[in-house]
Amino acid sequence: MAFKLPESVLVVVHTAALDVLLIERAANPGFWQSVTGSREPDDPDLEATARRELLEETGLSAGTLTDWRLTNRYEIWPQWRARYAPDVTHNTEHVYGFLVPEVTVATLDPAEHAAQLWLPWQQAMEKVFSPTNRDAVRQLAQRAGR
Repeated sequence: MAFKLPESVLVVVHTAALDVLLIERAANPGFWQSVTGSREPDDPDLEATARRELLEETGLSAGTLTDWRLTNRYEIWPQWRARYAPDVTHNTEHVYGFLVPEVTVATLDPAEHAAQLWLPWQQAMEKVFSPTNRDAVRQLAQRAGR
């Protein structure tokens, strides 16, 4: 098995009204998040990683992807560290927004995600388990002047 690269994307899928799509991790019930995923060695750039993860995790491709030019560096949680090379302890996450025209039903990979829901940004911010995801949803509202 190849180790995951310690570089990833976080993509906040949202409408103009700031409804946010959250997906629940299949292996961790109650862990709600935005689209996330590690860069693959053959991804030409991080935008390609974001678009690939959007398609893999939600089936969504119609929308506007925006690089927020925001990065987070955080310690990889112990339960997920075995996926990375032995000396890797931190990940660098790049944040994107993905504006869709309306609330839509995502096509989930049942091996990865068990459920989906759309929430107003304030509720989405409270429901996500990751602090960087919470900050990204807050950033969405700030970007929209709310």
